[in-house]
Amino acid sequence: MKGPRAWVGDEVTDPEGRAAIVTDVRAGGTVWVLRPVYGGNSHIRWETEQPDVLGVVRTRAERIANP
Repeated sequence: MKGPRAWVGDEVTDPEGRAAIVTDVRAGGTVWVLRPVYGGNSHIRWETEQPDVLGVVRTRAERIANP
């Protein structure tokens, strides 16, 4: 996907169309950890090693400014 690269705190969509929040970037910047935006519980998480497939919906700064 085109646009800014997702980073911690950003709201994104993944290739399957799931809305998520980036919660962590691990392994020296090679693994992005995601959780659902709404619902679920704190144990629902998934990872991607391809951050360029994540579409940034709102950056962390935008989420904080407009909750």
